[in-house]
Amino acid sequence: MRILRFPRTMQREAQRWQRQGLRVGFVPTMGYLHEGHLSLVREARRQVGNRGIVVLSIYVNPTQFAPTEDLSKYPRDFAQDCRLCREAGVDVIFAPTDADMYAGRDAGEYTTYVVEEGLTRGLEGGSRPTHFRGVTTVVAKLFHCVLPEVSVFGAKDWQQAAVVRRMVKDLQFPIRIVVAPTTRESDGLAMSSRNRYLQPAERAQATVLWRAQQWARREVRKARPMGRSKPSDGSPAGVPAEALRRGVEALVGACPDARLDYVEFIEPETLRPVEWVRRGCRIVLAVFVGRTRLIDNGAL
Repeated sequence: MRILRFPRTMQREAQRWQRQGLRVGFVPTMGYLHEGHLSLVREARRQVGNRGIVVLSIYVNPTQFAPTEDLSKYPRDFAQDCRLCREAGVDVIFAPTDADMYAGRDAGEYTTYVVEEGLTRGLEGGSRPTHFRGVTTVVAKLFHCVLPEVSVFGAKDWQQAAVVRRMVKDLQFPIRIVVAPTTRESDGLAMSSRNRYLQPAERAQATVLWRAQQWARREVRKARPMGRSKPSDGSPAGVPAEALRRGVEALVGACPDARLDYVEFIEPETLRPVEWVRRGCRIVLAVFVGRTRLIDNGAL
């Protein structure tokens, strides 16, 4: 396994792989790796085969954090990350610095950003208005450095994956985006680098994100299936989103250290909120547990 630090060095290697006809799979991360990240590495390997190259980036991107967020406290353990990557069969770690990725930014000499203006308006984009500008910019830059054929993202960040897919489509990147399933702890909590912030009592309450999904899924399954005749009042098949929202608010409210940031019920591709929730829709939610903000989502 090799560790590359400079964008130009990474790009030269990627161009050499292209000339050799090698397939490249890419997993962008901010480090502090866990089993969820490693599942993405395995998917990337499956996509490119044993002869292909798997690149994993480790870069805590400053432009996707607001001034009030946890950039300086974001967990880092590069030595541990390297060990896990080596064991997982990563071929190259790309670990650039801020000075290389955003040269001149502090002096106002970096002024180019990539902005998606449709899918980023609500959900995380509503709660963190500057977040996705940073995400799309850094992902575009990483794509230009690594030149992958395929890039693997996790379903836990559903909106992020949708935004990256739209960027790739709209800007005609020759890259296929694969979204791999969310990896969960045995009690259902989605694996996240931020879980380490949770105190023991908070960790127990954090399962409310999973329990909310399970409850909403049961409610939707009990509803009248699509295709059956409408009731006499003309209402469509499904469950009113407002009723599900109240139920989730009650579940979160029962946890003394938890506070709901948002919960929405959406069409999975367009991310548009729905008034009537049917099978195939998706629940997306963000919850503060203590000071730690966690996100999750799931199909209904």
